[in-house]
Amino acid sequence: QVQLVESGGGLVQPGGSLRLSCAASGFTFSSSGLSWVRQPPGKGLERVSSINSNGVITTYASSVKGRFTISRDNAKNTLYLQMNSLKPEDTAVYYCTAPNTRGQGTQVTVSS
Repeated sequence: QVQLVESGGGLVQPGGSLRLSCAASGFTFSSSGLSWVRQPPGKGLERVSSINSNGVITTYASSVKGRFTISRDNAKNTLYLQMNSLKPEDTAVYYCTAPNTRGQGTQVTVSS
Protein backbone atom coordinates (compact mmCIF):
# COMPACT_ATOMS: atom_id res chain seq x y z
CA GLN A 1 0.00 0.00 0.00
CA VAL A 2 1.40 3.35 -1.05
CA GLN A 3 1.73 5.82 1.81
CA LEU A 4 2.98 9.40 1.95
CA VAL A 5 3.11 11.07 5.37
CA GLU A 6 3.97 14.76 5.58
CA SER A 7 5.29 16.52 8.66
CA GLY A 8 6.97 19.75 9.67
CA GLY A 9 4.21 22.27 9.14
CA GLY A 10 3.22 24.89 11.67
CA LEU A 11 2.83 28.56 12.42
CA VAL A 12 5.73 30.82 11.49
CA GLN A 13 6.23 34.57 11.26
CA PRO A 14 6.85 36.25 7.90
CA GLY A 15 10.49 35.88 6.97
CA GLY A 16 10.81 32.65 8.89
CA SER A 17 11.69 29.15 7.74
CA LEU A 18 10.22 25.68 7.89
CA ARG A 19 11.36 22.30 6.63
CA LEU A 20 8.71 19.88 5.47
CA SER A 21 9.34 16.14 5.28
CA CYS A 22 7.44 13.40 3.50
CA ALA A 23 8.04 9.79 4.50
CA ALA A 24 7.15 7.36 1.74
CA SER A 25 6.48 3.64 1.63
CA GLY A 26 4.83 1.02 -0.56
CA PHE A 27 6.46 1.87 -3.87
CA THR A 28 9.90 2.13 -5.44
CA PHE A 29 10.78 5.54 -4.06
CA SER A 30 14.17 5.81 -5.75
CA SER A 31 12.62 5.36 -9.20
CA SER A 32 9.85 7.92 -8.81
CA GLY A 33 9.62 11.59 -9.59
CA LEU A 34 7.98 13.46 -6.73
CA SER A 35 6.38 16.82 -6.13
CA TRP A 36 5.11 19.18 -3.51
CA VAL A 37 1.78 20.86 -4.15
CA ARG A 38 -0.17 23.24 -1.95
CA GLN A 39 -3.72 24.44 -1.50
CA PRO A 40 -4.20 27.92 -0.07
CA PRO A 41 -7.45 28.60 1.83
CA GLY A 42 -10.36 28.79 -0.59
CA LYS A 43 -8.20 28.15 -3.65
CA GLY A 44 -7.19 25.26 -5.87
CA LEU A 45 -4.09 23.11 -5.85
CA GLU A 46 -0.82 24.69 -7.00
CA ARG A 47 2.31 22.76 -7.87
CA VAL A 48 5.17 24.14 -5.79
CA SER A 49 8.17 22.05 -6.81
CA SER A 50 9.15 18.78 -8.43
CA ILE A 51 12.23 16.57 -8.37
CA ASN A 52 13.28 13.68 -10.56
CA SER A 53 14.17 10.23 -9.30
CA ASN A 54 17.86 10.87 -8.62
CA GLY A 55 17.43 14.44 -7.42
CA VAL A 56 19.40 16.02 -10.23
CA ILE A 57 16.52 17.84 -11.89
CA THR A 58 14.33 20.20 -9.88
CA THR A 59 11.67 22.68 -10.90
CA TYR A 60 9.89 25.41 -8.97
CA ALA A 61 6.84 27.59 -9.30
CA SER A 62 7.84 31.17 -10.00
CA SER A 63 6.22 32.24 -6.72
CA VAL A 64 8.70 30.20 -4.65
CA LYS A 65 11.83 30.15 -6.79
CA GLY A 66 14.86 31.30 -4.83
CA ARG A 67 13.11 30.76 -1.48
CA PHE A 68 12.21 27.06 -1.47
CA THR A 69 14.48 24.06 -2.04
CA ILE A 70 13.27 20.55 -2.79
CA SER A 71 15.48 17.57 -2.03
CA ARG A 72 15.27 13.86 -1.40
CA ASP A 73 17.08 11.10 0.43
CA ASN A 74 16.54 7.87 -1.46
CA ALA A 75 18.23 5.87 1.30
CA LYS A 76 15.59 7.10 3.76
CA ASN A 77 12.63 7.17 1.34
CA THR A 78 12.06 10.78 2.33
CA LEU A 79 11.25 13.93 0.39
CA TYR A 80 11.96 17.39 1.79
CA LEU A 81 10.97 20.98 1.17
CA GLN A 82 13.09 23.69 2.78
CA MET A 83 11.09 26.90 2.87
CA ASN A 84 12.87 30.18 3.64
CA SER A 85 11.75 33.80 3.63
CA LEU A 86 8.18 32.71 4.10
CA LYS A 87 5.38 35.09 3.18
CA PRO A 88 1.73 35.20 4.27
CA GLU A 89 0.75 34.09 0.76
CA ASP A 90 2.62 30.83 1.37
CA THR A 91 -0.10 29.87 3.86
CA ALA A 92 -1.60 26.60 2.62
CA VAL A 93 -1.92 22.89 3.18
CA TYR A 94 1.17 21.31 1.64
CA TYR A 95 1.01 17.85 0.12
CA CYS A 96 3.70 15.59 -1.27
CA THR A 97 2.74 13.63 -4.33
CA ALA A 98 3.98 10.51 -6.07
CA PRO A 99 2.50 8.92 -9.18
CA ASN A 100 -1.23 8.45 -8.57
CA THR A 101 -1.09 9.30 -4.88
CA ARG A 102 -0.94 12.19 -2.45
CA GLY A 103 -0.35 12.45 1.27
CA GLN A 104 -2.78 13.81 3.87
CA GLY A 105 -1.08 17.18 3.97
CA THR A 106 0.52 19.43 6.56
CA GLN A 107 -0.69 22.94 7.40
CA VAL A 108 1.69 25.86 6.98
CA THR A 109 0.53 29.20 8.34
CA VAL A 110 2.61 32.34 7.88
CA SER A 111 1.36 35.13 10.09
CA SER A 112 2.56 37.71 12.57
